[in-house]
Amino acid sequence: MADYKDSLNLPSTGFSMRAGLARKEPELLDRWRQEGLFESILDGRQGAPEYVLHDGPPYANGHLHHGHILNKILKDIIVKDRTLAGFKADYIPGWDCHGLPIEVQVDKRLGKKKQGMSKAEIRRACRTYAEEFVAIQRGEFERLGIFGRFDAPYLTMNHAYEAQTLRELGKFARAGLLYKGLRPVNWCCVHKTALAEAEVEYADHRSPSIYVGFDLDQQSAAKYGLPPGAQVAIWTTTPWTIPANLAVCVHPELSYIAYPCAGRVVVFAEELAETFLSAAKETEFDSSKVVAKFCGKDLEGLKYNHPFAGRSGEIVLGTHVTTDTGTGCVHTAPGHGADDFDVGRRYGLEVLSPVDNRGVFTDAAGEFAGQKVTAANAGIIELLSSNGSLIGPDDATIEHRYAHCWRCHKPIITRATEQWWVAMDKPFGSSQQTLRARSLEAIEKVEWIPKWGKERIKGMLAQRPDWCLSRQRVWGVPICALYCQKCDHTIIDGDVLDRVAAAFEQGGADVWFERDPSELLGDLSCPKCGGNKFRREEDILDVWFDSGVSFSASGVQGIEPSGPVDLYLEGSDQHRGWFHSSLLCSLATRERAPYRQVLTHGFVVDGKGKKISKSKGNFVDPFKMINREGAEIMRLWVAAEDYRDDIRVSPEILKRLSELYRKLRNTLRFLIGNLCDFDPKQNLVAAAEITDLDLYAADIFFRASRRIRRAYEDHSFHVVMQTLNELCTVDLSAFYFDIIKDRLYVSSKTGLARRSAQTVLFIIARDLLRLMAPVFVFTAEEAWGHLAGFDHDPKSIHQGAYPATPGILENKSAVSESDPKELRQLRDDIQEQSDNTLTSRFDRLRELRSSVNQALEEARRQKAIGSSTEASVTITGNAELFDFLKTSSDTELADFFIVSELKLGTSTGSSEKTLVTVERAPGTKCARCWLFSESVGAHAEHPEVCERCATVIAAP
Repeated sequence: MADYKDSLNLPSTGFSMRAGLARKEPELLDRWRQEGLFESILDGRQGAPEYVLHDGPPYANGHLHHGHILNKILKDIIVKDRTLAGFKADYIPGWDCHGLPIEVQVDKRLGKKKQGMSKAEIRRACRTYAEEFVAIQRGEFERLGIFGRFDAPYLTMNHAYEAQTLRELGKFARAGLLYKGLRPVNWCCVHKTALAEAEVEYADHRSPSIYVGFDLDQQSAAKYGLPPGAQVAIWTTTPWTIPANLAVCVHPELSYIAYPCAGRVVVFAEELAETFLSAAKETEFDSSKVVAKFCGKDLEGLKYNHPFAGRSGEIVLGTHVTTDTGTGCVHTAPGHGADDFDVGRRYGLEVLSPVDNRGVFTDAAGEFAGQKVTAANAGIIELLSSNGSLIGPDDATIEHRYAHCWRCHKPIITRATEQWWVAMDKPFGSSQQTLRARSLEAIEKVEWIPKWGKERIKGMLAQRPDWCLSRQRVWGVPICALYCQKCDHTIIDGDVLDRVAAAFEQGGADVWFERDPSELLGDLSCPKCGGNKFRREEDILDVWFDSGVSFSASGVQGIEPSGPVDLYLEGSDQHRGWFHSSLLCSLATRERAPYRQVLTHGFVVDGKGKKISKSKGNFVDPFKMINREGAEIMRLWVAAEDYRDDIRVSPEILKRLSELYRKLRNTLRFLIGNLCDFDPKQNLVAAAEITDLDLYAADIFFRASRRIRRAYEDHSFHVVMQTLNELCTVDLSAFYFDIIKDRLYVSSKTGLARRSAQTVLFIIARDLLRLMAPVFVFTAEEAWGHLAGFDHDPKSIHQGAYPATPGILENKSAVSESDPKELRQLRDDIQEQSDNTLTSRFDRLRELRSSVNQALEEARRQKAIGSSTEASVTITGNAELFDFLKTSSDTELADFFIVSELKLGTSTGSSEKTLVTVERAPGTKCARCWLFSESVGAHAEHPEVCERCATVIAAP
């Protein structure tokens, strides 16, 4: 038998099925770097509308983990999509370089050496450490195929950035929002510094759970008809705060009773009688034993004696008191709680906090001085037990959620200290609104994705206290306040801060610690006493202020927009972090939100939905997989998952995605391979000459393209991937490609039938690669290099643009140049040709094809046929179906169903039933096309092939 392989139009391409991503990706990265690809993309968008996704700066500490990868790839997909839509989408990556985590790591490196170092020397060591990890993370981000100005990122430790940060602080000062005051703050005793709300995490913790009776003053108690020895009962899980107790708070509207308990009469909330008595190991509540009943507001002023501090206190009123737990009588220490502080301020109470920055009691704590506060719990409980103040057992505990430091993960305390604050409730600016009111108003004008983000940040802003800006550390932007050495007057105003900022431009923030204030400010006198000697503030700014002003401070490198940026995108924890601080900073200094849209993603968890950590053994270094399989699979993982929820990752998930990638790559290979001899400059077929099936395939693709573009616009990347997957594996590979293989491989190489299919394949390939490019940054570029194009096509697919898509947000002027005029016109003509009648006809044929395939499969099971090309299929149905099928010739239908023969049976009249029968096709198998035909042998020169194949072979 002759070998007819050379007479076939078999696909040919250098775009291999074996991806080899781990080898090819670094090669592409080197090429892009050498060619300055990102810069050339921006140059090609000069004059186009800008789209700004402002990068939230990751922390320059440690290698990247899956959370970093998720975040940066999401951003990159959006930037690439907006670029292909014709916008100038600049992307300047940033890094958060100051703060506690870096300083802690440097402390470990320096060890004892740190003790002999100045602040400036420690800061230089911190800078070196941050530079090291910026370089590491930059390389890791670039390895992911992320485009941006990585050679000129914004760093919060850059001199210009530090200077601008200080200028922004000056604007707060000018607005009158800065003040220094004694207030309770979250305090980490390990790191000896105040913590922001965003730096606090909550974890399970076991604490003491005790009830304490404070002896009521006998003279005061007698006025309420209470016997000698009567007490007011409090409940606490922090016995160490009792040395600072100054009051007991009750709710003005609650009902309180005096009731016998543990050999004494105790006052507590009536609603909590049963739970309190049970905890006190007393018998069940008996209302007949109630000694007296009071309304909370009537108890105001009732005095009591502290159980061991030798001072008296009094009952005060507060609406924060609840009946969820405890006694309804709240132990109040203004130096150790926000509510306590507010109540104490109303009543003029001292802000007592007998605890130093190490969490050790001072002399003001009496006999407990020198003890760590948490270690003192046992001694305080023992003392309360011995003097008869403890009610119930002395060993009761409670498991509850407790505040921990987000860095050392140790329990924190609340401690009143002198700090710098931003006032949330002080009117300022032209509108004389408060910062809180402005914030609540501004968030209504921002689009939050997902929508629940608005309510989340709204709740945080409504309840948050004043913003504590001070940190008692070294590595950060200093709060450049001055204190007169003569009268201790504080100077912190915008003019002074601007003058210091000018010095920061040259030498960075280190100059604050290296030079005398007079060197930085020249002649300066105290406005209060005229003194000219000053000491400097040693505290640094909260790093959330550093990053919170990034919309402005990164602008010193040329990107601050005139209005809000288009998008902020970070994890959902940033509602209380960067989204939060950025909003406050922008509203305080510009009276507008810094962003139009805010998009949040969930956290990365393992395959079982559990938090990933090295200690749990479920952490897998993502770069081990990337270096083995390629970054493209990781990009696919990011796009395929619905990031609005927590995102799972595991070797099994990545393996499954690798299989999906293989299918998509196979689709591209089919397209490119079958265009190996197609020159679009010469071989495009006019829309009027394109076959109906090819028109239908183009219509399927155009409809999917619109869904994909809309999904990109909506940032619904999992929908992009679902649509791509269905398009490539179902509509193209399993349907259209399957049908046209015979036409592509067997028919005349330059004949109209084949060129028709190739024209549509070319349009699909060209458009599909651009649709895939935001996600498959490497694969789309590789495939683009194997696809024939036009003289003025960009070398890189990322320099081009999407084809114009009706109803999609894009810059028309840039999009209009994405394809040559003849291709744009052909695409429009094809869409006009693909009317609803054509679409509905082929949709119905596809449904019928499912029935035919079921019948073919049954015939295979019964060994009646092998492949579908051995089959002769007869379709019998009602008159309407019969007429419908007659609109296509029997030969075309045979091609559509991929059988050797298709016959129409007798019409069944009005019956709804469709019958498909299968038998072996008559004739002989063609040695070239493998279809069965009775014409095989009719051609003398080529007796082994059918008439069609013989004609093709004989053609010149």
